[in-house]
Amino acid sequence: MLALSHLAYFSVVILLVTLVPKSALGEISYATNTIFIMGFLGTWRYSWAAINFTRAVIFRRIVHPKRKRAARKRFAKRAGKSHMYMLVTSYMVEPHVTLPVYRSVFRAASRARDGATIVASVVDGADERLIRQIYETQVEDMTGVQLIIDRIEANGKRDALAQTLRILGSHSPTHRDILVFVDGDTMVPEDIWIESAPVFTNLKVGALTTDEDVEVGRESLFKDWFVLRFNQRQVMMCSMGLSKHVLTLTGRMSVFRADLATRPDFIEGINHDFLDHWRLGRVKFLTGDDKSTWYWLLKNGYEMHYLPDVRSVSYEFQPRPTFLDSSKTLMVRWFGNMIRTNGRALRLSPTLIGGFTWWSIFDQRISMWTTLVGPITVALAALMVSPSVIPLYIAWVMITRYVFCVIIALFRGTWFPVTHPPILYFSQVVGAALKTFVLFRMDKQKWTRQGSGSGAALVALRDKIKATESAAHHVLALVWLTIAILYFTKV
Repeated sequence: MLALSHLAYFSVVILLVTLVPKSALGEISYATNTIFIMGFLGTWRYSWAAINFTRAVIFRRIVHPKRKRAARKRFAKRAGKSHMYMLVTSYMVEPHVTLPVYRSVFRAASRARDGATIVASVVDGADERLIRQIYETQVEDMTGVQLIIDRIEANGKRDALAQTLRILGSHSPTHRDILVFVDGDTMVPEDIWIESAPVFTNLKVGALTTDEDVEVGRESLFKDWFVLRFNQRQVMMCSMGLSKHVLTLTGRMSVFRADLATRPDFIEGINHDFLDHWRLGRVKFLTGDDKSTWYWLLKNGYEMHYLPDVRSVSYEFQPRPTFLDSSKTLMVRWFGNMIRTNGRALRLSPTLIGGFTWWSIFDQRISMWTTLVGPITVALAALMVSPSVIPLYIAWVMITRYVFCVIIALFRGTWFPVTHPPILYFSQVVGAALKTFVLFRMDKQKWTRQGSGSGAALVALRDKIKATESAAHHVLALVWLTIAILYFTKV
């Protein structure tokens, strides 16, 4: 069945090419500048992808195993204990998810050689009772595991993290101890202590993150989209891991050096992070706590490593009835967090964070615009030269994205459904459009599970003015991009 679907995919490609009459090819040949621009940008983007893939292979096959062996040798020689602290935040998580998640947390804690302390931050009393019951009925030996449940008000994840970190700080963790941040919907790998603790024998390391897998449930476009995203993530994280500076410390599960994560300025950076925007004023960060922790470590010169052979598993649920609405909702939140942080990260010196890391952050800013050049250019060529360019462009997209998916699948070691190539193009183009949207609306933030908007129900006049200004700036930027394409292509 899988082979037949892929055969049908290439049949569509052939059909699209044959739809273009020979007479139309002469018309299309007049759009030489259009073809050149598309080819130039394509070569640039594909070269960047090839660089990242090559770096990922080098890291995964050569560099990471060497680093792992060296870290374990240092760990074996080091005196002193390495206690594991775990911070778990749960909000509006279903009991059928809480059960396997906390079982995995307690299982991992019981395997920590030097003991573990878990602080569970919960809002609901039912969650507290369920967590205690799981702890008391755990089959592993829990004598070295301490459970603390912090019952809090529903003031947002940042406030919960700050309060929990202060509790952990009262235990006076040392530089030998590790602190695992875990979302209440993410299962922790049981070997997280033995895989993480040796890494922190290098005092330059401030944190690390790991590979991710996903549990979605029924087969759907939403599931295929998430699987593809995590497959792409593995490639990019391995590439960035070579530079010892990943581009995000995933909020689902990341590990920090405990004495750093309990410092007052680190906690303040989570609880009261903000940026001052020339037009929007002071924008307080509501979402994106993982970007705040990442930026704090980045600006303070700490390395952030990646473990490609350790994997957490998160439960994901489609937040909206349709795939389009669900993916848009999630991408607006993710990309908003990224854009609110990478502007200030760009102002850091490349000598501090590394030249490749700095360029990768810069690429996040420009790729949103270069990705839109292709669709806009083809639309203009279809209007002004010949509509026959559209089926050729679709065929080209189908072939190139299929090749990308083959490369990603080979790296991951699993094959892919035929939905992945079109989903990849959707993520690139719609994702780029949404990035430009949030670039001009950095004050708009909302969690998936809770309403954390930026104002009251009645929107103040100044907020309406800001919204109008944001729309005007966004439209103007897209107009200038279109004018630039018209100038260079002269279609």
